[in-house]
Amino acid sequence: MILKSVRDNKVQSYAIVLGFIVIVALFIYFICMYMDLGPISIVIAVAFSTMSSIIAYYNCDKMVLAMNGARPATEEQDKLLSSLLDGLCLASGLPRPKLYVVNDSSPNAFATGRNPEHAVICVTTGLLNIMDKYELEGVLAHELSHIKNYDILLSTVISVFAGFVVMVSDFAIRYGFRRRRSDNDSNNPLDIIILLVGMVFIILSPLFTKLIQLAISRKREYLADATAIEFTRNPNGLISALEKLQDDSSSMQNISKATAHMYINEPNKKEREKTNIFSTHPPISERIERLRHIN
Repeated sequence: MILKSVRDNKVQSYAIVLGFIVIVALFIYFICMYMDLGPISIVIAVAFSTMSSIIAYYNCDKMVLAMNGARPATEEQDKLLSSLLDGLCLASGLPRPKLYVVNDSSPNAFATGRNPEHAVICVTTGLLNIMDKYELEGVLAHELSHIKNYDILLSTVISVFAGFVVMVSDFAIRYGFRRRRSDNDSNNPLDIIILLVGMVFIILSPLFTKLIQLAISRKREYLADATAIEFTRNPNGLISALEKLQDDSSSMQNISKATAHMYINEPNKKEREKTNIFSTHPPISERIERLRHIN
């Protein structure tokens, strides 16, 4: 099951990258045509979209960390966190991911990166404040499971590209309206095209958010929970951690819809309370119940 999940995650990730290249190429093509660059427009569009995709792919973890305002964990401040991760890496056989901390009182954690060799685990200060040693170990094991199963590749790629679509839509709308106000020929068809492209991206933005919800299935959270128990051999630690997360009624301060699906628990209280079939996270009560029945 794990091997199938890894394969599916890789296929979906590469499909999203390809879709991203096509969308960006079309956008740049219209911009170049607007600037009367002629046939070279398609060359510029393909080159720009390909390069931006490569840059995004190899720097996706840094982009996600920047979105969340994370800082590197230090040996002095986060000694227990670092020690627990070292032990889990030995148990799982995985390379040691980098550790980061987000200064936020709401307890949460996520993993990001493109593969186990280039992975990051990030926790909030709120999580460190309320979890004991075994609960923290359970959370770290859960995030390591996402790394092992390549869930991080799919979720990180979607986060970066969804965020890009939002920025592109904003740029297109602002640029198009500015040109129409400054151009004496307010009926310039290329001005209208730029505005239409912006509107298309505005429509795509929420669709990309839904894509996140559909691509990051609930089964991946259940699988990560089960795999975490294989690492720790202690289901009570993760169960207790999930119970504390279930009782928490806070929301994270800086929430990005592009990265919300990556956390171990939905970071927005309002979204957490209206769990439905489109939610990225299964109810914690169901996760706890499954863990209690693991043999």
